[in-house]
Amino acid sequence: LHFHKVVVSWHFGKPFKTKCCGVFPPDEKERFDPTQFQDCIIQGLTETGTDLEAVAKFLDASGAKLDYRRYAETLFDILVAGGMLAPGGTLADDIMRTDVCVFAAQEDLETMQAFAQVFNKLIRRYKYLEKGFEDEVKKLLLFLKGFSESERNKLAMLTGVLLANGTLNASILNSLYNENLVKEGVSAAFAVKLFKSWINEKDINAVAASLRKVSMDNRLMELFPANKQSVEHFTKYFTEAGLKELSEYVRNQQTIGARKELQKELQEQMSRGDPFKDIILYVKEEMKKNNIPEPVVIGIVWSSVMSTVEWNKKEELVAEQAIKHLKQYSPLLAAFTTQGQSELTLLLKIQEYCYDNIHFMKAFQKIVVLFYKAEVLSEEPILKWYKDAHVAKGKSVFLEQMKKFVEWLKNAEEGKSFTWRSL
Repeated sequence: LHFHKVVVSWHFGKPFKTKCCGVFPPDEKERFDPTQFQDCIIQGLTETGTDLEAVAKFLDASGAKLDYRRYAETLFDILVAGGMLAPGGTLADDIMRTDVCVFAAQEDLETMQAFAQVFNKLIRRYKYLEKGFEDEVKKLLLFLKGFSESERNKLAMLTGVLLANGTLNASILNSLYNENLVKEGVSAAFAVKLFKSWINEKDINAVAASLRKVSMDNRLMELFPANKQSVEHFTKYFTEAGLKELSEYVRNQQTIGARKELQKELQEQMSRGDPFKDIILYVKEEMKKNNIPEPVVIGIVWSSVMSTVEWNKKEELVAEQAIKHLKQYSPLLAAFTTQGQSELTLLLKIQEYCYDNIHFMKAFQKIVVLFYKAEVLSEEPILKWYKDAHVAKGKSVFLEQMKKFVEWLKNAEEGKSFTWRSL
């Protein structure tokens, strides 16, 4: 049998059906026919008009009568684009459509925030739609080239709001790494609008946390083609677009990544026994390439040096072991304490290490004195650390250990060398 298009009217939340001719088929026919489902949704939206509160109520009531589970994709196509989408993102000319949808709405953040509430309410009411909605958004992002610039802007703003309120997971952004979208600049332009609305709803810290959860915090530069995947290009593009905080976040992420890579390589070089001159040259090249300041580098070098040894667990033996080991590596450490701030950073690293590793508690002063004699540390940073630059960890113990040495530094005649007996 051939049945004509259905017209649905809604009275007291219940539909009744009329037909152009013939007898309307049983409800089961409607439940398993995407065209009939689409017609029902579009007719209902047409009757609600642009009152989004009414739209939300209509969708809530319809879920009890229409098969949202089976036709989730059709439902979301209609709410976003006004009708069912063909592959590539086009709407067929010969199907019913509605102007009560995201793409036909005004292009502003306030309107997209209101539409986001429609999706939120719908998905809270019908939890099983969560996965379908996530799949829908992933598909829509892949279809971006098939939409107009205005439609892309609206979708980007809506997606940003939905990411901010937790309706969507940041993993959906994987779709933006599609090679064709990236190559033609669609991904980067879409990301600008998306991140602006996301950060507007939350802040950069919340955005960063969401990206980290899905391991996307280090992938943002992939929004650009390979030949433009640099911190400089990313920073320029997004700063000019008004997203300086995102640019700074990516720059920091790249620096963190570079620091981790530096420490890993440094430990491997030490374990191989590479000459210090080669290690120093490598580290300085990495400092320059990744703009890593010396005070940061000395912390990395210290951690690497201390991680290359299996330390004795006996307190009376570990100090002797530490002095022997650190004396060997003092030329490497001295290469990255050319600034007072670097020396102070090293002192703080030593303090924290000795506190966190209890069997090193009595070794603190011996390590500092060794580094003073080896010209890794100088007088002024040591005195500053002692006076007010130390941290709370083990403060009383370490200050007491350093008391006599600090007195000697203050009182020693110029040119007089320090000996252990001076203490």
